Amino acid sequence: MARIAHCIQLAAADNDLTIPSRKEASHIIGLGLPEATRYLFPALNDQQSAEFTASYSARFRQHDNDPCALFDGVLETLQTLKIEGYLLAVATGKSRAGLNRVLDGLDLATFFHATRCADETLSKPNPLMLNQLLSELSVAPTDAIMVGDTEFDLEMARGAGIRSIGLTYGAHSLKRLTSCDPIACIDSFPQIKNYL
Repeated sequence: MARIAHCIQLAAADNDLTIPSRKEASHIIGLGLPEATRYLFPALNDQQSAEFTASYSARFRQHDNDPCALFDGVLETLQTLKIEGYLLAVATGKSRAGLNRVLDGLDLATFFHATRCADETLSKPNPLMLNQLLSELSVAPTDAIMVGDTEFDLEMARGAGIRSIGLTYGAHSLKRLTSCDPIACIDSFPQIKNYL
């Protein structure tokens, strides 16, 4: 989260734009890059938006040499869910190249049966990303749970008719998460097993 906000600030400086605060930059986490750019800098024309997104992408790749560490309990929970036969998927605002870097860098690709990225479909909070994953995996919305740390995640789940769980230690506040009617908000990733 801090890395994303920092790279947004650097890219804004690169393009002589008003540098958003860390809080403002963190607000857009979860959105695809074009949507995040429009939110932060609504007055930019198409060329300026393209220049900002190119700067952000370059800055992020420059600072993304080492993958972020997983939160406590994530790896063990994924291992348990895989052993128990759950179908796991990723719906992310990252680009395909960005997600592949993370999955490869942390050796996580084998845990997920399907993935969808913002540069392959419509960005969160539009539910298309989740609808495509449900279709690919032949899973009904009533049999799925979306776990996310932003209101964009939980709004997307609501739009797809999927129950959601909010993670309180991520990008958005508990108040923002609860406004999206999740079935629970949890402080530790392994707690998701209580809702399966």
